[in-house]
Amino acid sequence: MTITLHHAGDIAVLTVDRPAAHNALNHDMLQTLSQHLDAIAASDVRAVLVVGGGDRAFCAGADIGELRGRTDDEHLAGIALGQGTFSRLAALKVPTMAVIRGAALGGGLELAMACSHRVALPGARLGLPEIKLGLIPGYGGTQRLPRLVGADKALDLILSGRLIPAEEALAIGLVDHLAGDGDAVDIGLALLDSLEAHASLAGQLPAAAHFVREAVRRAATLGLEAGLLAEAELFVQTARTADACEGIAAFLEKRPARFVGR
Repeated sequence: MTITLHHAGDIAVLTVDRPAAHNALNHDMLQTLSQHLDAIAASDVRAVLVVGGGDRAFCAGADIGELRGRTDDEHLAGIALGQGTFSRLAALKVPTMAVIRGAALGGGLELAMACSHRVALPGARLGLPEIKLGLIPGYGGTQRLPRLVGADKALDLILSGRLIPAEEALAIGLVDHLAGDGDAVDIGLALLDSLEAHASLAGQLPAAAHFVREAVRRAATLGLEAGLLAEAELFVQTARTADACEGIAAFLEKRPARFVGR
């Protein structure tokens, strides 16, 4: 089994579908995910859902068996594939949501952290247990986790390797929402709709939504001065959009705006 892609209307659904191995990621699956992300980036989907196949795990991490006996160059190549693939997921111009049922461990949590939104279902467990193998996270965990929960909490989780329940993950900001039990795809679709509840009568978020995500993404890697310059550049790009013209006109004319996403 591998990572599958299907569409629920205009939402792309990626399923990590290797339940016999708790959806652990191997080299071929990462390559397949990379190919799916190419297709998604070239499409007109409005959001992406990432779920795990089966009921036991979202994704239990990397396939540890592949690590034994690798040379330094092979390790670097594997890390480059994982980091590059997750960075491409993080850079998508549409909302991305991981719906976590069961375990999200190691590379599985790193996959979820590359999404713009994370939702945990009852009984979910999250953590970066690589330290218990004598390793450190390698697909972005040491970089994305501190940006989500702060350096102190990230050090605690990574150095202890402990797994935390969904409730603690929500409290520290590792996930955004706790959902009731049910089908992960159905829950994700409903939550994505709720994120867009403030959209216009035409049902379309303004093009500015993309620029907001890009500005926040840059904030994670830039100092304040550089981030402010980036914000200014993105503001100018946003002001050029048809939606900005419509939004300003609608405000002045005292009517609802009808955005078209451009």
